[in-house]
Formats: sequence, C-alpha cells, structure tokens
Amino acid sequence: MSELPSWWQPLLTNVGAATTETFTRFEVPETGRESAVLVLLGETARGEPDILLLQRADDMRNHAGQPAFPGGAADPGDAGPIDTALREANEEVGLRRDTVSVQSLLPPLWIPVSNFIVRPVLAWWHSPHPVAPEDPREVASVARVSVAELVNPDNRVRVRHPSGWISPGFTVGNMLVWGFTAGVLSVLLDLGGWSRPWDPAGRIEDLSVA
Repeated sequence: MSELPSWWQPLLTNVGAATTETFTRFEVPETGRESAVLVLLGETARGEPDILLLQRADDMRNHAGQPAFPGGAADPGDAGPIDTALREANEEVGLRRDTVSVQSLLPPLWIPVSNFIVRPVLAWWHSPHPVAPEDPREVASVARVSVAELVNPDNRVRVRHPSGWISPGFTVGNMLVWGFTAGVLSVLLDLGGWSRPWDPAGRIEDLSVA
C-alpha cells in the first residue's frame, strides 16, 4: 500500500471536526433509509488528486441520470456504512476492496426526496485499477474527475431545480454535477484547502428534470 499523500492531511484534519451542519441545513430525522456512499480520492499523477464519480442510468427510480458517488442503500447483511459503501462500489463499477484504504466516516446526511440517511465514507484509492459500469441498467458511465477541474472557477455553477431550489454545481466533462453529490463535493473542496475564488452569483444552470 502506498503512503498517504501529503495533500490528505488538511482534509483529514478538518473533516475530523465536521458535523452534519457543516454539510447541510437539513436535520437528520430519526428514521430513514440507511445508506452510504464512497468518496474515493486517488491520484492521476503525483500530487494531483481526483475523485471517482459515476452517472446513474436515465431510468433509475431514484436520482435517475445524476452524477453521483458510488453507493446505495444498506443491505441487512452489511456490517455498517463502510461495508455498504464498499459493497455498492464493487457491485456498481467493479471496485476491488483491497485497493482502498478508508480514512474517515463523515457525519450522517439526509436526502429529503428519497428519505435516504447517507453516511459518506472518505477513502484513499492507493492502488487504482480500471473500473466500468457493471450493470448498464444502473450505471451509465464512470469517470475519475480531477480536483483541479472541480475547483476551476469556469467549472463552478449554481444549479436551479424546477422547484426553484438553487444549489452548488460543477460542469466537468459531459456531466453537470448537482444535488447531494455537488453539495458534499463543495464542502470537501473547502475543507481540503483546494477551493479557488469564484463568483457564486454568476452563471446559473437551469436543470431539466423529466
């Protein structure tokens, strides 16, 4: 296993003090659908971190067509959120557990539209390998997105949902990252010390939802 790169340290220090309120204004209800996502950080080159994202299939019942972290609902046999996140990543994109080193379990976050209570699992991809959709009925594509792309001011937007809700967003490659995933990414980029100045009052992307 390779040594943890130095860019991890500011992020780990700051997420250690993070609470649910650091990420969202939504209070976590007492009951909901337990789930977990894998926030997997690797390196495309030394000192150049990236994050694994997938795009969900267009006909999924929940979060259809959205870019997302690997993850999903807990199964009864899961040992906890870390087990859920790693199992789902394996089932969705073929990620091998032995290539991943979990670094932190982030606080619970609630997604009101699906009533998921999500635990993001922050992990280091110490031995990257090719990944791809395991089932195209669930996952349309997989991408490693560099942190440099995410923090580029030209790629940062605000996304307006048809309901009027406005949230952070990113335009990277052919993806518009929005919703829960973009919200978590936005906070993690701040906590990692990577964010660059940008104009949040600038470009707004109107979301088209079927």
